[in-house]
Amino acid sequence: MNQRWRSIALWVLPIGMLLLLSWQIFGAADLSKDLKSNQASAVSRNAAVTRMSYGRFLDYINAGRVTSVDIYEGGQKAIVEAIDPDLDNRVQKIRVDLPGLAPDLINKLKEEGISFDIHPIKSTPPGLGILGNLLFPLILIGGLILLARRSNSMPGGPGQAMQFGKTKARFAMEADTGVKFDDVAGVAEAKQDLEEVVTFLKQPEKFTSVGAQIPKGVLLVGPPGTGKTLLAKAIAGEAGVPFFSLSGSEFVEMFVGVGASRVRDLFKRAKENNPCLIFIDEIDAVGRQRGAGIGGGNDEREQTLNQLLTEMDGFEGNNGIIIIAATNRPDVLDSALMRPGRFDRQVMVDAPDIKGRLSILEVHSRNKKLSENLSLESIARRTPGFTGADLANLLNEAAILTARRRKDSISINEVDDAVDRIVAGMEGQPLTDGRSKRLIAYHEVGHALIGTLLKAHDPVQKVTVIPRGQAKGLTWFSPDDDQMLISRAQLKARIMGALGGRAAEDVVFGREEVTTGAGGDIQQVASMARQMVTKYGMSDLGPVSLEGDSQEVFLGRDLMTRSDISDAISRQIDEQVRDMVKHCYKETVSIVENNRNAMDKLVDILIEKETIDGEEFCKVLSEYTSIPNKDRVIPILSSK
Repeated sequence: MNQRWRSIALWVLPIGMLLLLSWQIFGAADLSKDLKSNQASAVSRNAAVTRMSYGRFLDYINAGRVTSVDIYEGGQKAIVEAIDPDLDNRVQKIRVDLPGLAPDLINKLKEEGISFDIHPIKSTPPGLGILGNLLFPLILIGGLILLARRSNSMPGGPGQAMQFGKTKARFAMEADTGVKFDDVAGVAEAKQDLEEVVTFLKQPEKFTSVGAQIPKGVLLVGPPGTGKTLLAKAIAGEAGVPFFSLSGSEFVEMFVGVGASRVRDLFKRAKENNPCLIFIDEIDAVGRQRGAGIGGGNDEREQTLNQLLTEMDGFEGNNGIIIIAATNRPDVLDSALMRPGRFDRQVMVDAPDIKGRLSILEVHSRNKKLSENLSLESIARRTPGFTGADLANLLNEAAILTARRRKDSISINEVDDAVDRIVAGMEGQPLTDGRSKRLIAYHEVGHALIGTLLKAHDPVQKVTVIPRGQAKGLTWFSPDDDQMLISRAQLKARIMGALGGRAAEDVVFGREEVTTGAGGDIQQVASMARQMVTKYGMSDLGPVSLEGDSQEVFLGRDLMTRSDISDAISRQIDEQVRDMVKHCYKETVSIVENNRNAMDKLVDILIEKETIDGEEFCKVLSEYTSIPNKDRVIPILSSK
């Protein structure tokens, strides 16, 4: 029985039971209605039916006024035709309640020669009565069976009580994921480590001949969107061995012991199909540190983790089983899970560099129609910090814009607009208010001016007063290479660049006319300055780390920790941060004042065009002052 008919039956059965119950309860009433209808049919249409007592009925018989009698309901009712002297001796239909079908009454009617007829009680056939008595229990039992079968087919239903301890892992004897190592780009080091895992499974003798042992676990660590799950799919597609895949959250249930039972069942099935691979995504859902919760932690999760630790490297071996797990929170994992013998390898899957981004773009552009003058290298240079998922989304957004604009191929404009949309949000309506537009233009030109004139700052890429997201205007800076290490001069230049908008408002409109537009910039400035003082040792307090890593509070581990910094040191930190920001702001204001004429010219151009790219900005600015590292200017998107 398919789901559609099962749903129909679940509606029909209760209705049928209600109808049958109603028929059982109101059967007598229906029979009475039938009797009344029969009685009514015996009455003449022109004669009125009245009632008469039994004693008066006998008097009418003795007086010879009764002409005929029809008896119903086994002698309980009678319809009598009698001559009524009050109605000019006309024949009248009269209803009489009899005490029963007494032989004396029948004999008296015979003696008086009165015509009478006894009508038998209408009864249902015996078969129909038996069926009516059995139908209600049968429908009730059938409905209960159907409900039980439906509950068994639903997760967590009564029939699933014995299935709680079974693993929910998806199993494939030969996983056809459609992903190979050739489809994974930008993570060359991680891919090399995982290719060895596949070789272990296909040619174990290559390693065992020199005494090497197959690794028991590989932990993929990296930010979201860097390709951890994609790598697992590639391993499954390349290895050609049985493959189990599930999420860490699928182990844990509200009932204590269920997760541990699922772990045992998972490894039992894996041992029956070894050599095999087990992929656990988001393992931090089950592998968090034990005893780190308020009140000792969650017993179900900890028992599940204990069972997982035992199965990975316990008293019994699990040769031929390789576990691959992925997480972006390695800091919360239990130390016993991270030791050699369980997860022997930790593979870092980080955001790709420019070469990695280029290779990722080549993979995702295979099915895209690109314009001839669009260079993938320029896109890779335009997108520092983008992960593989971000780049795939970028090309997809560019393709959507191309279709929306009814073009045949993706051009530079679509890619540039897609980058802006991903980074800053959707484009809003252009500003029409002259004063607000001019103020925002000065703010954005202030950012771009400081960033261009400082040698250590990243080159400006684009300045616009078209609103995007929550921002009314934006200034983009693009590094000319991937920066792994940042110098003190670069951090100071970034602080000054962030203060450029407020400095421009201050110089042009005065201290009383500065706006809240610099709120986000000031937050960035405070964060960078405090990290320079407390984390990187770039202040007069010396090369001392005065604060720990700014991570999320982990209950049970960080909730009760105390700061090792005294109140006096805290005051000195605040003073150093304040002095550093004041010094940077003073220098920023000085640069803006010395280049006021160039700023006014650039603001006029920006208000007219609404968007200026980095090349045009530097060209105009170079007419008024010299620009350091002018050759570092990067266009919005270069062509081939």
